[in-house]
Amino acid sequence: MGSRMIRDMLQRQGHQIGRRKVRRLMRLMGIHALYPKPNTSKPNLAHRIFPYLLKNTVIDHSNQVWCTDITYIPMAKGFVYLCAIIDWHSRKVLAHRVSISMETDFCIDALQEAIVKYGCPEVFNTDQGSQFTSEAFFE
Repeated sequence: MGSRMIRDMLQRQGHQIGRRKVRRLMRLMGIHALYPKPNTSKPNLAHRIFPYLLKNTVIDHSNQVWCTDITYIPMAKGFVYLCAIIDWHSRKVLAHRVSISMETDFCIDALQEAIVKYGCPEVFNTDQGSQFTSEAFFE
């Protein structure tokens, strides 16, 4: 349970306590809420596996290597997913998209925006997640 649920439970039992105090006490006791986290890097076994191209590579200029990944943002009712395209040399976020599903489209849209703004990189690095190994993304 998180601080809100603990506060509500304690208030139902007749204790006068606020969320901030519950949160502070949880922090002092080292208690953290546990909730399921999505696995954003599930490979699709039908998709191609690509080699890792950056071993022993010196990255010394912008547009040499871009990377992308998906992370999740917990919301009140589920998650939203953020895909970001980043230049490894400058650490600049070149483009990003947010989606309520793990479909490939929002990743493709972010990549297309980055290519239109900055041109094509020499190497584009991703993990082996199903969005990045799909035929639609590969094309």
